[in-house]
Amino acid sequence: MLDGVNVALGVSGSIAAVKVVELAHELRRYGASVRAVMSPAATNIVHPWAVDFATDEPTVTEITGSVEHVELCGREGWADVLLLAPATANTAGKVAAAVDDTPVTTCATTALGADLPVVMAPAMHEPMYDHPGVLDALDCLESWGVRFADPRIEEGKAKIAAEDDIVTEVARATTPQSLAGTHVVVTAGATKERIDPIRILTNRASGKTGRAVARALYVRGARVTLVHDGPDVPYADAVAVETADEMIDACRRTAATADALISAAAISDFTADAVDQKIRSGSPLSVDLRPTPKLIDSVREAYPDLPIVGFKAETSGDDAAMVSEAERIRDRVGLSFVVANDASVMGGDETRALLVGRTDPDEYVGDKDGLGGRVADELADVLG
Repeated sequence: MLDGVNVALGVSGSIAAVKVVELAHELRRYGASVRAVMSPAATNIVHPWAVDFATDEPTVTEITGSVEHVELCGREGWADVLLLAPATANTAGKVAAAVDDTPVTTCATTALGADLPVVMAPAMHEPMYDHPGVLDALDCLESWGVRFADPRIEEGKAKIAAEDDIVTEVARATTPQSLAGTHVVVTAGATKERIDPIRILTNRASGKTGRAVARALYVRGARVTLVHDGPDVPYADAVAVETADEMIDACRRTAATADALISAAAISDFTADAVDQKIRSGSPLSVDLRPTPKLIDSVREAYPDLPIVGFKAETSGDDAAMVSEAERIRDRVGLSFVVANDASVMGGDETRALLVGRTDPDEYVGDKDGLGGRVADELADVLG
């Protein structure tokens, strides 16, 4: 997601600076090169040697005759993006006022003047985050095009965003916005069909692929609605559902304003009439199952012209059989393309898939984040 991206990482004096080693590792894990710049206050919290180790580059702790701020963040500078993480109230106010009194704020002024993308991850106590002057500074920076990885408000603190969320915002700031202005609905994970107040019918789907697709769409500029059985995510408007019927209803509703639907969820094929009381154990039991409606059929009926992408998991392990089944569904429902894979990848981080469109199938092998990117790029081609 960040392959070939050069990140200048500005670290200021919040206690959240202790997270910078993990953050630098995470950025590099996604393919970025990282060079750090630290304020004097930050060096009192985490030693520059630790940051040197995390980035595998020397850390800038002062601006010298080598004009490090220009070399990093100038118009012909090394960096593709300046990431301010953590960004204190002090740093946000200074950057908004063009005050340059630390290496971090000097790099920020240089980056904004050079039209370099800037991402900020604020971290401070909650009363500071709610200060009118700080809010005005953040609004000012946003009006200048600065992107934010919003903090988590917990225990009276505006805690720095999770590393994964910061990486997502850096990726969005440095990725061509091929889906800007679009709205895409994505389904993810398993559905659950109730048998009694305790027991359910479900499957092994983790939702990792669907969430990776949603994230990749957001990184490319889309507004994303994620219909799933999981928690809220920062890169999408999440709609929580449990059953197949709830997922279908949510998709029909949200697709009214969508430019496309990507159905990556493993929706239950069967449901049962649930009983109100717990079924007692120890006795033989028969449960009558009936088929659930097909989500893509239901959405296609409501929106005949909507581009829809389907996912199809098979257990045969045979590519020809997977492609044949994907083509059958593609042609029956009029799908833009189908992502076919073996059910053995459920729950794992790695996957192998065949993208079946109107030309020869395109194979993908790698992690699910990469598959999400491949699907998002294919959809961008479909939407033109």
